[in-house]
Amino acid sequence: MAVDLVLGLGNPGAQYAGTRHNVGFEVADEVLRRRGRGKWMERFSCELAVIAPGRMVAVARPLSYMNRSGSAARRLLAELDLRAEDMLVVVDDVDLSLGTLRLRISGGPGTHNGLRDLCDALGTGFPRLRVGVGGGDPEVDLAEYVLAPFSPDEQARAAATVRRAADAVEVAIRDGLERAMNTYNRPPGADELRVKS
Repeated sequence: MAVDLVLGLGNPGAQYAGTRHNVGFEVADEVLRRRGRGKWMERFSCELAVIAPGRMVAVARPLSYMNRSGSAARRLLAELDLRAEDMLVVVDDVDLSLGTLRLRISGGPGTHNGLRDLCDALGTGFPRLRVGVGGGDPEVDLAEYVLAPFSPDEQARAAATVRRAADAVEVAIRDGLERAMNTYNRPPGADELRVKS
């Protein structure tokens, strides 16, 4: 299966930058940075950039809040004349430990409000890359936890996780979802989460 659109989920606004819930935005940013294809433009209730003009592959971030991602995604797919199964959604997952990736062809939303809104709007038949952001104190309120920044001792690992997730997106675009799943649906090796200076 080919990927024609990468949709990173997060919350707009500087106050949410660097939080666990915005890992999808960070992965989208990293993919755009690697492709060197200019800057975000506001289109169809999203920030959008075309990263592979020959094949028309785009990366996007909804301008709505996380739990209202569905309407933005539906409009974007309609405007780009794409199906939900052509879109790879990148989203944080507090139930996976920091550094773990889970790429699936389809599935339910689990406990994630952004995925729930997407599933309500589009059904469950779209690929998703869940990026593990879990760890820390299980007694902390979940909403507070995902809207808080990574702790100082997690930041280097979080940055490496974003890079590894961007690697998975690149493989999905270039070689297809099956190859990406076979490569990245396993625990990361120490070399994959190494700190880059």
